[in-house]
Amino acid sequence: VAPAGAVSFGVKHTEGVSVDVVSWGRAEAEPVPGSGTRWPLEEGTVLRFSMSQASTEVNDNKVTVSFYGEEGKPITQAGVFLTGIGISLDVDADQDGVVERNSPNKASWTWGPEGHGAILLVGCDKETP
Repeated sequence: VAPAGAVSFGVKHTEGVSVDVVSWGRAEAEPVPGSGTRWPLEEGTVLRFSMSQASTEVNDNKVTVSFYGEEGKPITQAGVFLTGIGISLDVDADQDGVVERNSPNKASWTWGPEGHGAILLVGCDKETP
């Protein structure tokens, strides 16, 4: 929720974060003319942010939103700290008894004694009603 009197906002973020400003019906919101990096506060405007790699420390990335009044004067700021968690399906893709994190054989399957690739069994049954 924006503070009273705010009519536009700006966003800053650390290098590890990607931020998009999106409005209903448009891929990207249009910035306020002549403001550079400010967007109007409009219903349906959404900040979408993501991280493309895992963090090295807890809370090592940040997004800061600055709110501005009618004459472009700053009113206040709000921020969020982010921690990116890396998730990987680690498997013994070349079937040598060793689980490797980034085996090139994870993406394909070859049958036979010289084959490679992971066997993934997924339990899709309903254990409890």
